[in-house]
Amino acid sequence: MAAKSIAQEYLKGLWDENPVFRQLLGLCPTLAVTNAVINGIAMGLATSFVLIISSVVVASIKKLIPSQVRIASYIVIIATFVTVADRFLAAYFFQISKSLGPYIPLIVVNCIILGRQEAFSSKNSVGRSFVDALGMSTGFVLALLVLSGIREILGMGTFLGYQVMGAWFKPWIIMILPAGAFITLGILIAVALLIEQKTKSRS
Repeated sequence: MAAKSIAQEYLKGLWDENPVFRQLLGLCPTLAVTNAVINGIAMGLATSFVLIISSVVVASIKKLIPSQVRIASYIVIIATFVTVADRFLAAYFFQISKSLGPYIPLIVVNCIILGRQEAFSSKNSVGRSFVDALGMSTGFVLALLVLSGIREILGMGTFLGYQVMGAWFKPWIIMILPAGAFITLGILIAVALLIEQKTKSRS
């Protein structure tokens, strides 16, 4: 198989290998924090920061890490940048940090991040690892933005806290509850699969 171009390396994370809608990775924070758009964006950006920096570091020092301790080493690297993200949010965006609760520290065990280190960064150059992480991060942020946008609009009638639905609209309370997260994500995954099938049938 021919190596992907830099553009293909980036774009795969947006659709073909989208971590949420196609690979079904990182679903714990995806379901837990997307009851409001601001929470989804904050989680997406924090995860992106950790994924991108960790990927660059792992790709830079991969030859120095013995294979027997590579997973433990990746976790230490990831945990370092998760701590940076967690303390930054707590210092400058306390309310968001409080809303996200334990889910920022839990980025350490997010399978998107550890998976990209093992499957890609440990086997590719720094440049390609950066582009791969950037693409996966973009796909993850977009997935959280779509999911949280739908849930906040239908669950509260707002978007980023601004009223977007008229007085006639009665909020669907279920959409900001855990059941709403499962329902919305299930529908979005079904739509993604339908689009994939339609695309393949035309090709």
